[in-house]
Amino acid sequence: MTETLTLATRGSELALRQAETVRDALATRKREVEIRRVETRGDQIPDELIHRLGRTGAFVRALDEEVLAGDADLAVHSMKDVPTEGMDDLVVAGVPERAAAGDVLVHPDGRALADLPSGAVVGTGSLRRTAQILAARPDLVVEPIRGNVDTRLEKLLAPGLQAEHERRLVAAGEEAALTAEGDGDAADEADDADDSDDPDEEFDESVEEWFDSLSDLERSAMERKVDDGYDALVLAEAGLRRSNLLDEVGTTRLSRGEFVPAAGQGAIAVTAADDEVAEAVRSAVDHPQTRVAATVERTVLAELNGGCIAPIGVSALVQGEHVHTRVRVLSTDGTEEVEGTRDLPIRSHAAAAASFAADLADRGAAELIAEAREEVDADE
Repeated sequence: MTETLTLATRGSELALRQAETVRDALATRKREVEIRRVETRGDQIPDELIHRLGRTGAFVRALDEEVLAGDADLAVHSMKDVPTEGMDDLVVAGVPERAAAGDVLVHPDGRALADLPSGAVVGTGSLRRTAQILAARPDLVVEPIRGNVDTRLEKLLAPGLQAEHERRLVAAGEEAALTAEGDGDAADEADDADDSDDPDEEFDESVEEWFDSLSDLERSAMERKVDDGYDALVLAEAGLRRSNLLDEVGTTRLSRGEFVPAAGQGAIAVTAADDEVAEAVRSAVDHPQTRVAATVERTVLAELNGGCIAPIGVSALVQGEHVHTRVRVLSTDGTEEVEGTRDLPIRSHAAAAASFAADLADRGAAELIAEAREEVDADE
């Protein structure tokens, strides 16, 4: 094993944060890590939805090929992006402790899902989230959205911020015109109009002071061209936390009962090919409870043959000698579902997860997944 390990990662802010987490953990074992940024197929096709990017891991394969070719010792992935099959000569060497696994609703004013008006537009790039949103609120409109976490937030915030900027510019221009004119009567009439028509157009700070008070995220949103408007987004809490953006926007946690996360959501996977490297990673970063939970979730997903082409939520939590597991499989429009909850014995968690998945398949989950696959194939 080389003294300095090379870790392949995507170049997004979130991916780099995940890579830094692994690097720092290995540093505690006196292992130096060099981070290598790699562009993946998913990065090269920004306008395609994730389920149309291929079924072998659009954000994963390019990184793992770096490892197989010997150009990197390790690759770091979001666990939910790692395929449940086709790992070739690689192993998941490390699974660090999981971050928050659930989803959140992001709204400029922090509104909850129940408070959104009928017809509100919610953005997501996930079939699972789309189906779960429609199941909870069929009166909402769900539109696709792609991009890194910060890009999605900018798209949400841009229309409101730019409209606010325009209002402030107009108000400042009117005030400057009155001052330059020096007409007391005109000023009085303008004041009367302001008081009676739109008192909110009087601002206590200048346009420059308002702009200076904005966060970096908000300033970036100000520069973005506004295309499609979104009233809210549904995002993974883990992604917001790891990007240090959770406190930048108004969020509401969504019920884990209704919004069952994707298999592996919130977890990180470190892949390796060399046995010695794999053992070094496992001893430095592996979190046993997270690995068990992720194994259960990925086993259920694999047994159901869902991949990223069907609305499947799988959530597992280690509780003593059992793994509390909840699965929700939906039709793409959220009108049909098969769901179940089961406590699996931790000693045989993988086999028990496979049995649970088989029962769900027999209860109709297999038919819903087959229908979802047909719909995706028809769109390609």
